[in-house]
Amino acid sequence: MRRITLILFLILFSSSLQFVQAQNSTDTSLVRIITADGNEYTGEIVGKDSLKVYLKTNNLGEIGILKSNIRLQQKLKVQQIKDGKVWFENPQSSRYFWAPNAYGLKEGEGYYQNIWVMWNQVSYGITDNFSLGGGIIPLFLFAGAPTPIFILPKISIPVQQDKFNISAGALIGTILGESKSTFGILYGNTTVGTRDNNVTFGLGYGFAGDEWASSPMINIDGMFRLSSRGYFITENYYVNTGDNGVAVISLGGRWIIKKAALDFGLFLPVADTETFIAIPWLGFTIPFGNTN
Repeated sequence: MRRITLILFLILFSSSLQFVQAQNSTDTSLVRIITADGNEYTGEIVGKDSLKVYLKTNNLGEIGILKSNIRLQQKLKVQQIKDGKVWFENPQSSRYFWAPNAYGLKEGEGYYQNIWVMWNQVSYGITDNFSLGGGIIPLFLFAGAPTPIFILPKISIPVQQDKFNISAGALIGTILGESKSTFGILYGNTTVGTRDNNVTFGLGYGFAGDEWASSPMINIDGMFRLSSRGYFITENYYVNTGDNGVAVISLGGRWIIKKAALDFGLFLPVADTETFIAIPWLGFTIPFGNTN
């Protein structure tokens, strides 16, 4: 299983470096304009007057758009335009399916994440380098069962902007209705790549009550953009349990629906048995606050 973990890391690390080299970019004067009637135009602003904005587009040439008819005007980066089509920003760039990477939320940026209805989490960027989240698994809805709640502080540090980040954080929780029920994990992450295409290597130590895990959990994750709305995501774990380690491999994707994100995939436990198990994954993320 250790060989599987090492091989997976090398493949993802190599792929991420190729994406980083291919996607270095700078800001341009490109804009995206959405009008009140729902039409969308992408191009370069070449002039303005008291009534109109003049836009140079690839398909329509130079056009004039009434200022009173503009519902949204958004400046774009060069990596957001491919073949004249807008590639929407990743609405969940600081996480894979569940595991975080080393990118952080920007100040004033937040999101709500729901996984299989029961996992409910909200996170918010206090500064560009520090975010705080909280969540609940509302088991109290089932005859008042004990209910887990948790907080998620995270510090993110860009070592090289949009190329190399490190972070540290925690999930710290308790179970309402039970005594001595604290649990959680402390972790550190290193992420190589952009917010759209990256690989993360992480280590974490879990605890329950006063007991700490005897060995760390290793996670190796990757996110790669495939289209204007689609991503490929893999999230993988390895824990040394003594004689036999436990590994979990996942494969799936993310689809952008306007500004929200739908995550879907399969988690595959790897064990030294002939039994094959595939656990489906379904999650939804809605960003809020300063999402530009």
